[in-house]
Amino acid sequence: MDNSRSFRITPQVVIGIVVILLGVLFTLDNLDLIDASRVIRFWPALFIVYGIAKLSDTQNLPGRLWGSIAIIVGAFMLLDRIGILTFRLHEWWPLVLIAVGGSMLIRSMNRRTPTADPAAPTDSSVTLLALLGGFERSNSSQDFRGGDITAVMGGCELDLRHASMSGEAVIDIFAIWGGVHIKVPEDWSVSVQGLPIMGAIEDKTYSPKGGSGKLLVVKGTVIMGGVEITN
Repeated sequence: MDNSRSFRITPQVVIGIVVILLGVLFTLDNLDLIDASRVIRFWPALFIVYGIAKLSDTQNLPGRLWGSIAIIVGAFMLLDRIGILTFRLHEWWPLVLIAVGGSMLIRSMNRRTPTADPAAPTDSSVTLLALLGGFERSNSSQDFRGGDITAVMGGCELDLRHASMSGEAVIDIFAIWGGVHIKVPEDWSVSVQGLPIMGAIEDKTYSPKGGSGKLLVVKGTVIMGGVEITN
């Protein structure tokens, strides 16, 4: 049996190392061995480290986009701290809107369209949009193929408990200041591949006993919002 494990530099690993270093830093400061304030002023370097870790850990374009943004913001803030240039984050916040829009375009252009099947039912895929409001829908297609859900300052609920599929289906989610709740059958497996930014994607489903040949893949970006998957 091969018990070897591959080590990857993930954002979680970076955050863990940073927390340890902060603990060591404050301990040395309490012992009057160093002045922690002189080191803390360079905290924007954490954005750069996080961005590099994100780029090395993700394979999708939206993830690389946000990793690059973290590096750029951290670099400009660090240059401001050492007096090379003047950078005020509040003056550049509209770039967040550009990044959000760019992320949506990239996701749309890279979304795989299922092969057309004339015999497939018209409700085999879903497209939901909640803008400043709520949206609830149930789908009982026996050949479910996925779809996309967008929630902007609103909420979407999709009930798939009476649906079925063969193989794999993909749901692409984009939520900003919004929430999405997906209910799936008990014989479905769920794989979460989304990118939460100051938000959360929670898989609260129970794995089917004996495994399952039905897999729902949840992708997308969640910004200051939440996605919950239950069965």
